[in-house]
Amino acid sequence: MHAACLDGYRTVSFGLLTLGGDGFALTLAGGGHPSPTPPTSILPPLTTPQPRGDGSMGDDEQVERLPVIDVSALVRGGSQAERERVAREIERACRDTGFFYVSGHGVPPSLLDRLDTAARRFFSLPPEVKAEISMERGGRAWRGFFPVGGELTSGRPDLKEGVYFGTELPEDDPRARLPLHGRNLFPARVPELGEAVLEYLDRLTDLGQSVMRGVALSLGLAEDYFATGYTADPTVLFRIFHYPPAPPASDGWGVGEHTDYGLLTLLAQDHNGGLQVHAGRGWIEAPPIPGTFVCNIGDMLHRLTGGFYRSTPHRVRNVSGNERLSFPFFFDPAWDAEVPPLPSREAAGGGRARWDGQDLRAFTGTYGEYLLAKVSKVFPRLREDVL
Repeated sequence: MHAACLDGYRTVSFGLLTLGGDGFALTLAGGGHPSPTPPTSILPPLTTPQPRGDGSMGDDEQVERLPVIDVSALVRGGSQAERERVAREIERACRDTGFFYVSGHGVPPSLLDRLDTAARRFFSLPPEVKAEISMERGGRAWRGFFPVGGELTSGRPDLKEGVYFGTELPEDDPRARLPLHGRNLFPARVPELGEAVLEYLDRLTDLGQSVMRGVALSLGLAEDYFATGYTADPTVLFRIFHYPPAPPASDGWGVGEHTDYGLLTLLAQDHNGGLQVHAGRGWIEAPPIPGTFVCNIGDMLHRLTGGFYRSTPHRVRNVSGNERLSFPFFFDPAWDAEVPPLPSREAAGGGRARWDGQDLRAFTGTYGEYLLAKVSKVFPRLREDVL
């Protein structure tokens, strides 16, 4: 274990993995915990790659950074004043870029270490072994493994492979009859992956509820507004993505430009980076920061607030030359929930047009209908075979 300084505050490195970025920024490989970060901090501008017109990054300009927000007061039940301070920080971040780093989350480094190690074991297996849990075997639950190029974002195959998971439901649960609900598929060759995933789902669900308490306060709502309504029975989805190194001079993306569909995403990634966010000045990097998750808001929170909070386009390209892992966790409204704009929020116009041209205010129906329409475009063959 060794300590290091990152832009003015102390971090502790544990060796393998860094939790934050497109996901992870706890550098892991043994016990211990990161040193506390300040309640919030904006990383100072640094000379880092700046986007060119082709999406590649130059190296001669300074770029803005995303805020780091300590949510421990929401997680552990701090004083009213502490929780309201965090809520104000969340409001600033959601109105600015819709992205921020979360520290003080309470997720054990040892769990993240186990998850990373097991995931690397799985992705190192031969293709035919990984295919034993292919998504075709998951049926309507839409769980399991897909190969590189098997997922489409922005209409193009992504340069990544991955595994889909969600809330584990027994066969006799009424919700198991819904699309994207049911049992997970876990690899027999890596049994520890299933154990880590189920524990991670529980931990991140709790963290999602905590962050949404801050979001509620930031909007002038009762602190339990979401927990007693939209997320009383949340739609919980989890992915593990493996990005091979991008081929030289490739114009492909690990994940193309997109926004997330639901309320909130909590993202962990390894130390290789690659996440880019479309902020006010154009595309910026969201590099891993030890001890944090990257958090961003999705389309349903954008819709609820009438655009007061915006779901922000982001994308991933792995130019590190290394194998890259990321762990996005999606915390979304109940499947059958309708998500009309809050009556207290007027529609906020202006800003950059959505990458897909969609007007979220025009959508009617349940969140499940919205999600299914989106995911069906990502996996068109499964839509034809399963639904």
